[in-house]
Amino acid sequence: MSLPDPLLRLIEELQHLPGIGPKGAQRLAFHILKTPREQTDALVGALRDVKERVTYCSICNNITEVDPCAYCSSDARDPKVICVVEEPQNVASVEKTREFKGVYHVLMGALSPLQGVGPDDLKIESLLARVDQGVAEVILATNPNVEGEATAIYLARLLKPLGVKVTRIAMGVPVGSDLEYADEVTMHKALEGRREV
Repeated sequence: MSLPDPLLRLIEELQHLPGIGPKGAQRLAFHILKTPREQTDALVGALRDVKERVTYCSICNNITEVDPCAYCSSDARDPKVICVVEEPQNVASVEKTREFKGVYHVLMGALSPLQGVGPDDLKIESLLARVDQGVAEVILATNPNVEGEATAIYLARLLKPLGVKVTRIAMGVPVGSDLEYADEVTMHKALEGRREV
């Protein structure tokens, strides 16, 4: 069966989304096709609004509607403590704790030589510039995977000579899980990061 050109184009465009292959794109395209026009218009409007109204903070690179973002412009935040994360969505994870009162710096990725992501591809220079303005502590909150660990080690080597305190988020066994399911790296990190009770 030959599909109409507009539907083929939609399928092709949907395949550019992460995690969407040809079958998934086709399923989404047919779903959109049978969706009422109002819902489709709402989706198109939401996509347009995101591209027109959401931008990146000129200080921390977090997503925002207003530049600088709410975290960077807040008087209630401590600008001397910076939490470094890989992506904007990681900020929300830290904020859920309601414990962190500093500011953020979003790297927009992690070092990954196999995927061609080097230091120049990340927002490292702007982090170093911020540290030069009297930052007391940088918390490295990159993901606990190979790329995140490599990024944390690289940043620590750059930051320590600047005289700033560099810390790394704790890692280990998640709350609510069983020790029997923890791999050796997770257990190693949990033992390494143990604290007195």
